[in-house]
Amino acid sequence: MALQRTKRIMSPTITLIRPQMGENIGSAARNMANFGLRDLRIVAPRDGWPNPRAADTAGKALDIIDDATLYDTAAEAVADAHFILATTSRDRTARTKVTTPREIMPEIRAKIAAGQKVHILFGPERTGLENEEVALADAVLSIPVSEGYPSINLSQAVGVVAYEWWITEAAKAAVVEEAATREELLGMFNQLEAELDEVNFWRVPEKKELMWRNIRAGLMRAGLSTPEVATWRGIIRALSGK
Repeated sequence: MALQRTKRIMSPTITLIRPQMGENIGSAARNMANFGLRDLRIVAPRDGWPNPRAADTAGKALDIIDDATLYDTAAEAVADAHFILATTSRDRTARTKVTTPREIMPEIRAKIAAGQKVHILFGPERTGLENEEVALADAVLSIPVSEGYPSINLSQAVGVVAYEWWITEAAKAAVVEEAATREELLGMFNQLEAELDEVNFWRVPEKKELMWRNIRAGLMRAGLSTPEVATWRGIIRALSGK
């Protein structure tokens, strides 16, 4: 019987169905730790649980191995799920939705932010998920690979999915600097033009209009932020010796 989880997990749950090799479980846990996933569930592992070989390959992700919960069936493992993805490389024409990790992760993040529990299922190394296990899912998750060799090692598949989760987290966490206002840009342009006039940058006065227009256009295309404009104005002041 699995332990009851009361703490809300703000990331997808990785659920390994009938994994065969402890080494792959440990490596999967290590990949999870690399990319910020913590919740691991294991269904009917072939060699039982706990498995010392999993610990051997988990690196510093032993806490994920120690906290992993064990289930007898996939249905029990996903009983608390609101949305389930089943990873498979096989064609599932009966499914209404087939997606890739990159396509689905923004949706997954939104569901989790709304308080929903999301599971991502991975099948055993040799055979993958059974049809009845795929039937538990809301959508099939397919990792784009070479047609000549579509099979991916279990831990590597977990790593790919975990990475795609991580980059959406990084994008969310990134600080987006406020774009400079037109007033800020014009202030910078006026300062720059005045300094260029002072050092006789234009050499040939009749060429100034075209040259200045091109300089302004280049700076406009850069899409400068407010902090960047402040930096450029500091550079101009420093170069002018003021």
